[in-house]
Amino acid sequence: MANRRRPRREDYTVGLVCALPIELAAAQEMLDEEHEDLGHDANDNIYTFGRISKHNVVIASLPKGQTGTSSAAAVAVQMKSTFTSIRFSLMVGIGGGVPSPKADIRLGDVVVSSPSKLHGGVVQYDFGKATPSGFERTGFLNTPPTILLNAVAKLQASHFRERSRLSEYISKLKGLSTFAHEDAEPDALFKADYNHVGGGTCKECSKERMVDRKPRSQEILIHYGTIASGNQVIRDGTTRDSLSSELGDVLCFEMEAAGLMNSFPCLVIRGICDYADSHKNKTWQAYAAGTATAYMKEVLSVIPAAEVAELRAVEEIIREKRG
Repeated sequence: MANRRRPRREDYTVGLVCALPIELAAAQEMLDEEHEDLGHDANDNIYTFGRISKHNVVIASLPKGQTGTSSAAAVAVQMKSTFTSIRFSLMVGIGGGVPSPKADIRLGDVVVSSPSKLHGGVVQYDFGKATPSGFERTGFLNTPPTILLNAVAKLQASHFRERSRLSEYISKLKGLSTFAHEDAEPDALFKADYNHVGGGTCKECSKERMVDRKPRSQEILIHYGTIASGNQVIRDGTTRDSLSSELGDVLCFEMEAAGLMNSFPCLVIRGICDYADSHKNKTWQAYAAGTATAYMKEVLSVIPAAEVAELRAVEEIIREKRG
């Protein structure tokens, strides 16, 4: 049997961006095949190369300790410059959920950026201008690429038919103790106006101030809607709910996506690791990173490689005409 050709730089058509090392680790574990390094430029990101389903993917993470929209934008722009064959990208990682009567969001659930009447899938909540009547948000962020929205629609239909492969993909992480959640503290949602008592866990917090929620038969739910992005960490329940209401009921808060959408349009996938309140801690981060990357893998599994090749051909024709 002939040796398989080593992928070249131009063979990578999908870009993945992660903010934290734990998110990068989860994404690496979802690779069906990991490729050798293509060499490194000192001024470039450090990449992981591999294949998911029929797609060659390149993964980059933000520099250690440098979160936020500007850092994410810098990493994405460099990736796009280095890998000009990338047809679409995904921002994959964790976020703070916004539970409400409309959305039964729980730890480990996944939120996917989807266009709504008010926003294209992501809204930057801290970008705008001060006016006599208060803070006015300005600008509009692009929607995810059509090829990804089509994949999300197809995947959602599969889930309605109970044909999800999410559990299968999450099981890839079960052999790694880092991603287990059995030892994490219980999934407890406290009333928005009740502040954390102190310490690294909620053992001292009053159980009487917890929100009473019915048991749920499905361990992980996928939620589709608006993701709020900005450079501030939201860790107050009252602020969380107030901002969500102002923005038209967002599903989660995170800190990178707004830096990507207009220069590097992508689908944003967030695993819920906390509730963006004062009880925020890191005990569910690894598991939430795992559920987000498992959904990412499922998205890529429903996109035919031929569709990506066709998209590439169309873009090359447009480029030639402009040239």
